[in-house]
Amino acid sequence: MNGSSLQPLSGATRSIVLLLHGFGSNGADLISVAPHWQRHCPDALFLAPNAPQRCGPMAGGYQWWPLSAFSPQALAAGATSAAPAIDTFIDRKLDQYGLTEADLAIVGFSQGTMMALHVGLRRARQVAAIVGYSGMLTGAADLAHLPITKPPVLLIHGSADPIVPVAALHAAKADLERVGIAVSEHVSPALGHSVDPQGLRLGGAFVAKAFADQRAEP
Repeated sequence: MNGSSLQPLSGATRSIVLLLHGFGSNGADLISVAPHWQRHCPDALFLAPNAPQRCGPMAGGYQWWPLSAFSPQALAAGATSAAPAIDTFIDRKLDQYGLTEADLAIVGFSQGTMMALHVGLRRARQVAAIVGYSGMLTGAADLAHLPITKPPVLLIHGSADPIVPVAALHAAKADLERVGIAVSEHVSPALGHSVDPQGLRLGGAFVAKAFADQRAEP
């Protein structure tokens, strides 16, 4: 899981923002988020790894798992199969910098959002925040029966998304709130499968507040 990174603006790593790209993309694409957020999170190391699997039809593209089937069962199984690689990466980076899950925010786009939610809710210790752009929640039926954590979650979506319909945001919000997770949401009018400037601003502010809240706790 090599990829792209951006060092902390302050020079001191006190937190990590993990950016998980979408199907057929790569870390170099999603690291473009980081410069927009650096001012709000000056102590954050931004990491945007490539998914472990090459995505055959797309040059330079990677996938967390092959999207060959789209049933709820297939998506849940895919996310479950991809999770160990991300968990191992997180463990290594937290250990490397002497940090804990309280210093970690996980951000995803599309398939990366599926992974951010899957991994972030199932860590043994609660992460600071999860932000999901243009994605969906997999394995919702299992959440009530698992020892999940309940970090604050922000879901952002375009109202005109032709790839992952905005209904996926509303379904995810309802399923997460059903198990006691606080969810904020934003829908960008007329936006397709993308991130707009307002969504970027909201995501950065959400992550910065989550880190500040963690540091304010006794």
